[in-house]
This record gives sequence, C-alpha cells and structure tokens, in this order.
Amino acid sequence: MESSGGRAEGSGRGPRVLVVGGGIAGLGAAQRLCSHPAFPQLRVLEATARAGGRIRSERGFGGVVELGAHWIHGPSQGNPVFQLAAKYQLLREKDLSEENQLIETGGHVGLPSVSYASSGVSVSRELVVEMASLFYGLIDQTREFLNTADAPVPSVGEYLKKEIQQRAAGWMEDEETRKLKLAILNSFFNVECCVSGTHSMDLVALVPFGEYTVLPGLDCTFPGGYQGLTNHIMASLPEDVIVFNKPVKTIHWNGSFQEALSLGETFPVLVECEDGACFPAHHVIITVPLGFLKEHLDTFFEPPLPTEKAEAIRKMGFGTNNKIFLEFEEPFWEPDCQYIQVVWEDMSPLEDVASELRHVWFKKLIGFLVLPSFESVHVLCGFIAGLEAEFMETLSDEDVLLSLTQVLRRVTAPDTVCRGSHTSHVLLHHARGSAVWLEGGRPAHRSAGPTGTAAWALALSPASPLLSPAPPHQCHGEADRQCLSWLEIWGC
Repeated sequence: MESSGGRAEGSGRGPRVLVVGGGIAGLGAAQRLCSHPAFPQLRVLEATARAGGRIRSERGFGGVVELGAHWIHGPSQGNPVFQLAAKYQLLREKDLSEENQLIETGGHVGLPSVSYASSGVSVSRELVVEMASLFYGLIDQTREFLNTADAPVPSVGEYLKKEIQQRAAGWMEDEETRKLKLAILNSFFNVECCVSGTHSMDLVALVPFGEYTVLPGLDCTFPGGYQGLTNHIMASLPEDVIVFNKPVKTIHWNGSFQEALSLGETFPVLVECEDGACFPAHHVIITVPLGFLKEHLDTFFEPPLPTEKAEAIRKMGFGTNNKIFLEFEEPFWEPDCQYIQVVWEDMSPLEDVASELRHVWFKKLIGFLVLPSFESVHVLCGFIAGLEAEFMETLSDEDVLLSLTQVLRRVTAPDTVCRGSHTSHVLLHHARGSAVWLEGGRPAHRSAGPTGTAAWALALSPASPLLSPAPPHQCHGEADRQCLSWLEIWGC
C-alpha cells in the first residue's frame, strides 16, 4: 500500500515518527521528541480542530470553567506537570512554595466544609472527621497488598466493606447514629469512585491498587486555566507539526510501505485516516483514550494486535466521571465554604439497594465544590461517576437541573436556593470516558468505554447546568515516561 493524500515529510534524515492524538500525552511526546536531534521528522495527527484532548478550559460564568482536567495532584518536584506549570509561570506563588510542596495528603480528597443530611439537617463536623479517618485509614491499608499473593478478597470495595462491617459491630451509639455513620461512609465511597473513575470499588482489584504513587503537595489549580499548559507546549512545537481534523481509521503495521516522494525507502507502518490520507512512518506513538481503543480495537489495527496486548486493552476498566456546573444569583453557602457534602441517610455501603436509576442517580454525587475564581456569579461544581453518570448523560439539561435544584432545596434551608431555569442553547459533544483502573472482584458492567453525550450550556441562566466529562486522574506525565523509553530503545 502506498501513501496518498498525506503531507510529505521532506528529505530529512532520521526515523519518521507519527504521534496519534493531540492530548496531553501526545503533545508531551511531541515536545520531548522535537527537542532531540535524532527525530527531525515528526507529525502529530489530531482528530479534532483543537489540541489538548480532555484538558479544556472555557470562559464561562465570568471565570474559567475546567471542562476536563481540574487540579495538579501532588504538586511537587516529582510531578512533571507541576514542573512544566512552574516553568511556564502558570501557578500562584503559594502553590510554588516549598511549604506547599511538602504537605502530605496521602492522595485523599480534602474534608467537606459543611455536610448536609438528606433530611435537611447539618451533620456534625466531628462525626464526618471520625468517618473520614476510618475510611481513608482503610484506603491506606489497601495499598499494603501490592505484590502479595494472599490478598483476603479480590477487590478494594470488598476489603473496605468487610473492615467497616467489623468496626460497625462495635459501635455503641443508638441505631440512628449508626445509620448516619454508614451513610457518611457511603458518601466517601462515592468520592473514591470518582477518584478511581469506576462505578463501584468492587470492580477495582485489591492487589495492584497500591501501584498508584501518591506525591506530596497540596492539590492546586491553574488560575488562568489548565489549558494554559497545553497552549505553552503547543507554542514550543514547530508550527507545522500538528495536523488537525485527521481522525485515524486504521494503523497498518509490521509491513513494508512506500511513498511516492521517497523512492526506494520503505516504512514498517502506514497510518490511514478517515479522509483517505495516509502517513507512512518508521514509528507510531498512539495516545488515543483507552475507551476509543476498546470501541475500535477490532478495526483500528491491521494486522490485529497480539493476543496479550488486545486482552490487556479489553481487561482494563474504563469508567465515566462527569462534572455538573450550577450557577446561582446568590450563594446559599458561607463565604469561606469550599466543599459541600450531601449525605443520603438511606444509603449504606453495606447494603445493595436495587432501584431504578431515574429515581436515585443523583445520590451518587459526591456533593459540590465551590469554584472560587468568580466575582459576579456563584458557581458550584458537582462530580458523579459510574452508571449513574452515564444515565445522567441521557437526561435533558432541564431534567438534570430540576433534580439537583430539588436536592439542594431538600438538604438546605428551603428559601436559600435560587430557582433555576432551562438553557436556551446547547452544544453537544461526545465523551470517551474518564479514568483507567485495574479490574478485580466482580465482572465489569460493560466492556467498552462509554460514548454517551455530554452537554455544554452556552446561554446560561441561574442554576443552569454545564455537563462535561472529567479527565484521567492519574495519567499526567505518562507521555514523558513513554518518550524516555523510545529514546532508550533508539540508543539516544
């Protein structure tokens, strides 16, 4: 097969490299390779009209709205994202301080500023702290089973529930308090599902759970938007490196392909795009989302991948994380509030209650973060993961808005939550899921990444929702490690 319709790479010497995907991994790979003299011939093929992938910062509500990546987790010297952000001067001075970099969080989400029970009463801070200490202490214990052959149960969820059940047996409080404790713990399970990007912690294998490396540093955000990072990386690349609107159809590999403008030279790989353009190369770095690979595995590679690689793609879990943005004319929370937790008193991690998703989907929300960078408006950001998140994608903006407004009115003072109205215009775009995790315990609910629709409300009115998929939670810096492997292989 000969190339046709693709752009000639010129007569430069050295291996010709293609990077498929212009997200943070693809851009990171391109930046690393472009800085090395051994790789003068490089192209990045991006399926859409923009680079950055699931890093996407929008100016909405009078401030920066992160549709995708939100924080730098563990902002310290061992974090390549932090290093780049510091290099490009994208962070606040306090986030760059040595004191901030030394803070040990254990990778755990910070405690809520206020907790509301579903009955409309406030939950005592002491009780939340007690349950958080128990839950995160058990999470830390799960990491101790890394590389052990005698794990007591297959999954993280089963281990947590077994330990909680043993401790709950010794609680001496009245039945109502015991139920409230379990409800609080259930809310922490929801948080962990968002962190791990899974429907249930029962689906996350216990033994490899400790492979995730937790770096020190207090999580921080980009005051000007996370996309500033990808913008700076793009600016460091040669102008013609990225080819936009080039969705790849098939990667033909392990062959011998020729190009009309490079007579006598053969290439082992040919990347065929949806529009018929073909790009021959010596090496291809694939940085597309795992959900895309799961969906297109049977047609994306020709010949098919080796069995062990195909099975690895099929077996890795891939979950859904969604964000919901709500704007209010007036806040019902205190000025120093950062995180509002909602505790559903009828929920327990020790009980599986079978209910139709349309009646309970919103109970999977971890609560709402208060976005701090808005002066004239007041914005909450909710996070939700799993099948409930996928179900939410099937609902209209009006349905989501109605459900969440009712929830907030129910759990807070009746007259403090603003009335919401529907949006007048919606832009739809497709999501490909959010986070990778290692399957274990019970079978996964689905074998492919979700392809549901998320909606971004352009014309916003009070309490109108903005829905968007969240980014992978633990993949920052992966491109640097991959590129280092390529450089080592080629002896550079």
